[in-house]
Amino acid sequence: MTSQWQPYREPLRNTLLRNGIIAIAIGAVLSRLGRAPLWIAILLALWPSFGGHWVEVFFLNWLRPRISASRGVQIATRFVVWFAGGVVLLVCMALTARAVAFHPKRWPAGWIGGLAFIGIELVAHLPLLLRGRPCFYNGRG
Repeated sequence: MTSQWQPYREPLRNTLLRNGIIAIAIGAVLSRLGRAPLWIAILLALWPSFGGHWVEVFFLNWLRPRISASRGVQIATRFVVWFAGGVVLLVCMALTARAVAFHPKRWPAGWIGGLAFIGIELVAHLPLLLRGRPCFYNGRG
């Protein structure tokens, strides 16, 4: 099966730097809001930033070439992957919080993590669209 899709490649250093900065920024905001100590907030924010990157890479490099090239199928599948990824990432955040003895009053339901991750990805693809880069919105990425 020949695919029209180019695999996504990025140096790990760039991935770590970008997602580390995102996690620090999100962690700082959460810490300022009194949600968690700074180091815990940064640690938990790494799940959607760094873990979310790998959810997207899974779709781009493994799943996308194996499904129909139809735009509708690509969009629907991507939303399913983002939703499932968000649920898994929320569970990982909860397990990490438990491991560091941080117990918030209440964790949101898993489906909220799925919907939140879809929102995060839609926002994350906007700068790519504005720069003319391959992204979800233009169907090239």
